[in-house]
Amino acid sequence: MNLNISGHHLEVTPSIREYVTTKLDRITRHFDSVIDVGVILSVQKLQHHIEATVHVRGRDIHVEATDEDMYAAIDLLSDKLDRQIIKHKEKLMDHRGESIKYQPAAAAE
Repeated sequence: MNLNISGHHLEVTPSIREYVTTKLDRITRHFDSVIDVGVILSVQKLQHHIEATVHVRGRDIHVEATDEDMYAAIDLLSDKLDRQIIKHKEKLMDHRGESIKYQPAAAAE
């Protein structure tokens, strides 16, 4: 998994970088085929905004979170991303696991 963390009007400190990487390790626990993750941290007035784009096989997942505290915003983002990754994985498994069986129409009497 390639991880790209950048800051907009914010310096990304090693502690923030460490926190983001530990939180984003949760997604690889649920879904192994994560190709690339891009994270942008920004500050707008008193609101800390974080957005992440996760490139998985067949789809790009984009998530945003805003809070007054950067660490709380990272927590919100990881929860949202976790839910979307699980949802994507379930959709893939439903398509692979079930086969559509042909059921002929009932003969007219």
